[in-house]
Amino acid sequence: MKEVLRTNDITVIAFAKSLLAGEDIDCFEMDVHMSILEGSVGVLPRRLMVRDTDLFLARAALRDNEIDVTEDG
Repeated sequence: MKEVLRTNDITVIAFAKSLLAGEDIDCFEMDVHMSILEGSVGVLPRRLMVRDTDLFLARAALRDNEIDVTEDG
């Protein structure tokens, strides 16, 4: 799996997940439960992962909707 997005903003994650679902691209959100360690402050970013084969299409879908994507993931 490759990282397509990393952000502290949970609304961006939710929007990105719905966009990817609309494109039939499976994604997996990582670091969701890290708030337990950080005290629910929201300083640790969450990551959105996609299959290697879906990376190009996922980045394109997110860029088209003005979401900054991870380029090196």
